Amino acid sequence: MIIIPALDIKDGKCVRLSQGRMDQETIYSEHPVEMATHWMSKGAERLHLVDLNGAVTGKPFHKSLIEEILRTVHIPVEIGGGIRDLATIEHYIQCGARWVILGTAALRDHHLLTEACQKFPGQVILGIDARGGKVMVEGWKEETAVSASELAKEFEEIGISAIIFTDIERDGMRTGVNVESTRKLSRSTSIPVIASGGVSTYNDIEHLLELENDGVVGVIIGRALYTGAIHLEEAIRLAKKGNRRL
Repeated sequence: MIIIPALDIKDGKCVRLSQGRMDQETIYSEHPVEMATHWMSKGAERLHLVDLNGAVTGKPFHKSLIEEILRTVHIPVEIGGGIRDLATIEHYIQCGARWVILGTAALRDHHLLTEACQKFPGQVILGIDARGGKVMVEGWKEETAVSASELAKEFEEIGISAIIFTDIERDGMRTGVNVESTRKLSRSTSIPVIASGGVSTYNDIEHLLELENDGVVGVIIGRALYTGAIHLEEAIRLAKKGNRRL
């Protein structure tokens, strides 16, 4: 299992939100590029980068800042937030992103997701953000009638690289990861799943390691890394130990 530090950018700063609420932010750094290099120096093998303003507005907001991060770090980066067309996908990949994350766009435009997977094989991730089991879109502002498992099944055969599953009710709340909902999703699809939301202790990582055989291949950690509740080097060591055990 791979440990993936989260770097969420809002108004040019590195922040963490509580349950995705844009008005409930904690600023951890005013220099996102430096934060990206910090995680790389601590051994991160991958970085989760989100343009929060872009997620809300529906178009890239921090394009130049993201480009600078891609030029600076030398580890794979996955990017989400405001990616709603092929031109934006192509731009980020040409700038060096290893993966792009489609969430709202996937639900609103199935053809876009299919076309993106065909044009950029292995580089498209489906972001599924759920509250109470239902998929949320438009920067977590709008609830749909579709369940996370139903959405995953819709795109089972088109070549998605992975699914990032975020439990919004746990995100940024330090209440622990929702293991059961993550297990339910991972067992419903053959697509690899990356867990996100609520990881607050090393015990959460250990619980997720138990889901590796169900297809959970990674975990995104945000607030717990920034507060020091979890140290990246130790989390990576624990995850690799789990890999050997399994």
